[in-house]
Amino acid sequence: MAMGKQPRRAELSGLALRQAFFLTTAILIVEAAAGMLAHSLALLADAGHILTDVVALGLAWFALEQAKRPPDLRRTYGYHRVGILTALANGATLIVIVIAVAFEAARRLSHPEPVQGALVIGSALVAIAVNAVIAFRLKAVSEGSLNVRAALLHVMGDLAASGGVVVSGIVILASGWYLVDPIISLAIAAIIAWGAVRIVLDTGNILLEGVPGGVDLAAIRTSIGGTQGVDSVHDLHVWALSPEHLALSCHVVVSEERLSEGEHLVRRLERALCADFEIGHTTIQVEACHQCEAPDDRGAEAHNHLHDDVVREAIHGR
Repeated sequence: MAMGKQPRRAELSGLALRQAFFLTTAILIVEAAAGMLAHSLALLADAGHILTDVVALGLAWFALEQAKRPPDLRRTYGYHRVGILTALANGATLIVIVIAVAFEAARRLSHPEPVQGALVIGSALVAIAVNAVIAFRLKAVSEGSLNVRAALLHVMGDLAASGGVVVSGIVILASGWYLVDPIISLAIAAIIAWGAVRIVLDTGNILLEGVPGGVDLAAIRTSIGGTQGVDSVHDLHVWALSPEHLALSCHVVVSEERLSEGEHLVRRLERALCADFEIGHTTIQVEACHQCEAPDDRGAEAHNHLHDDVVREAIHGR
């Protein structure tokens, strides 16, 4: 993609996310109100699922806006982690919602309550129609943006949940079997629980600076170690500032004769890491190894080097 097109694509992505956020908020209000009027736990559970979409879309929009803020003296990495903290709180809140829905569903399984099937169907169909528009809009700007693609997946999940609500309304109108309402609500609660647990685990891994999901650390080590001029690599760390901002630091060992080429080697490694693994922030230290002790039984990470004080470091931001 041409560099000139990137700001334009970011602008379109921000517009699509903003529109999706407000439309989804409107759906949430409609379904929550209709769920209370129709006494439909399934509709209220779907509203809870839509709440996850509202938060996800809001965070995606927020992340794009925060990415515009430059680092400062207090936040040298910028403000990407604000969205992670919010997502963690969101995941914990959703787990509480799941527990409340499951408790009410168990009560209704024992004591079924009448549900207005027509109102349930009408509200869910409105949600499906609006979510279809949102999904189409996000799909058009999702290329090259993990942030937007993740938001799109949330919306697609809500389409499926709303479809389940329509089914429950049809069953109630056709047969008067009110038990289908808490059964569908439990299915939707399970979907919410799965998403909430994944949010908590993913954000926890980011805050612990663990290796991001989908990143093959062994492949990265092999790629760096296989670069011409590199004798070995150690102290390799990969972490995430946010799902879209990966960072890496490592030490690469070269022969003393190649130490003067360290800056060019770092540039080659930067380009390869960005192109092959989408790692945009790298700190690479080049060392000339004079004498190496045999690695102990802790492996390559414990390999000790006596090296020059001359160090080449590079920090590359996408």
